[in-house]
Amino acid sequence: MTGHGYDSGRLNLPFVGIPTFAKSPYVQNWDSIDADVAILGAPFDFGTQWRPGARFGPRAVREASTLFSFGHAGAYDHEDDATYLDASVRLVDIGDADIIHTKTEESHANIRHGVRKILDAAALPVVLGGDHSINIPCIEAFADDCDQNGPIHIVQIDAHLDFVDERHGVTIGHGNPMRRAIEKSYVSGMTQLGIRNVSSTAKDGYDDARARGSDILSVRQVRRLGTEGVLARMPRGGRYYVTIDIDGFCPSIASGTGTPSHGGFLYYEVLEILQGLAQRGEVVGIDLVEVAPAYDPTESTQILAAQLLLNFLGFIFHARAGS
Repeated sequence: MTGHGYDSGRLNLPFVGIPTFAKSPYVQNWDSIDADVAILGAPFDFGTQWRPGARFGPRAVREASTLFSFGHAGAYDHEDDATYLDASVRLVDIGDADIIHTKTEESHANIRHGVRKILDAAALPVVLGGDHSINIPCIEAFADDCDQNGPIHIVQIDAHLDFVDERHGVTIGHGNPMRRAIEKSYVSGMTQLGIRNVSSTAKDGYDDARARGSDILSVRQVRRLGTEGVLARMPRGGRYYVTIDIDGFCPSIASGTGTPSHGGFLYYEVLEILQGLAQRGEVVGIDLVEVAPAYDPTESTQILAAQLLLNFLGFIFHARAGS
């Protein structure tokens, strides 16, 4: 059925239809992924130490992303005089990894399997968490890819260092992912941005992280350096895996998270770093975690997440095209 507008076909308003990420095609068969970008949900939050709820993050971010799917062929940026994420970028949503309640290892294995399927299809994996422990299977999934294409440098946006080795026998919770990542032979280093205040890691964790090649900057240090100063500290021409914890942002704009930390980033501070990163090297994987929608009745947190991801994807493929 068509309306009386200038365009043919359905108007397809944001609240109409099935809310895949950005209303992209849904691919149920993971052996038939044919795309530039594949979205995978990882609705797992058993690794949290305080407030749960990030299991609902993937669904909320998908719902929010429909706002940005309406009425435009790509996104024209008048400041850059560029159109980002146009129809030439093939984006699909492959649904969620299966989560088995109370079974962390099995749930993580299912997430790892999904990321591997995306990489096998030569697509860019974008994983929607879930708590930050889902980064552990995401990084594990890159073992074969890195054997073929070289190591990855991890860029983390976060309030917390997440560099705990072990605490009361827990090694794969949401306080452990960066420690587990740096142990991998194919992770060449880390840039950890936004780390601040009362944190999830003691001083020995910071010492360990720096000794293993991590560059740690607080929000205030990032602001003093500026975007170009921060980017200059990262390896040029690297293969970057970007992990974004929504609590890296100030809770005044991202309250929907389990562990909010005041003094965080504002939107453009992160966006400009991500845009520069896309131009500095190759972004090979992304996860965005810790969106817990129940704590934000305004739904602004998931809108922030969706807006950030879609803009970041636009920057990545614009840079790949050499535009």
